Amino acid sequence: KLDDGHLNNSLSSPVQADVYFPRLIVPFCGHIKGGMRPGKKVLVMGIVDLNPESFAISLTCGDSEDPPADVAIELKAVFTDRQLLRNSCISGERGEEQSAIPYFPFIPDQPFRVEILCEHPRFRVFVDGHQLFDFYHRIQTLSAIDTIKINGDLQITKLG
Repeated sequence: KLDDGHLNNSLSSPVQADVYFPRLIVPFCGHIKGGMRPGKKVLVMGIVDLNPESFAISLTCGDSEDPPADVAIELKAVFTDRQLLRNSCISGERGEEQSAIPYFPFIPDQPFRVEILCEHPRFRVFVDGHQLFDFYHRIQTLSAIDTIKINGDLQITKLG
């Protein structure tokens, strides 16, 4: 419902249209205000495409392409192998890839919720409320991790 240039949501509080929320188009690149720090959480909600091959969520130090920004953590869901790969890339060098998970949480054409919680020694990653794995920091200056990049076979419904 449009009312004086404001959209009214179901709670009847006015929400300014297209001002505070950039379109969540994939590939997506957004700024994490103030960077990461212990206790800070990044939330990605979305829907997996109908016939997915893969998608990736990365937390990076800026959005530079040349030279490429350091990647603190990249989560890559690969549907053919039912794997959730984790890695980093610092000064152009990829780290040791991790792949062990108790189960593969993503289902084609279904919604999901990924939470990346920053703690002092590690990121804790939750999918749909279940802790899936820990990823120990390879970049020590957490505040430098200030960008989120999302690409692949998914739609983003909410970021927080």
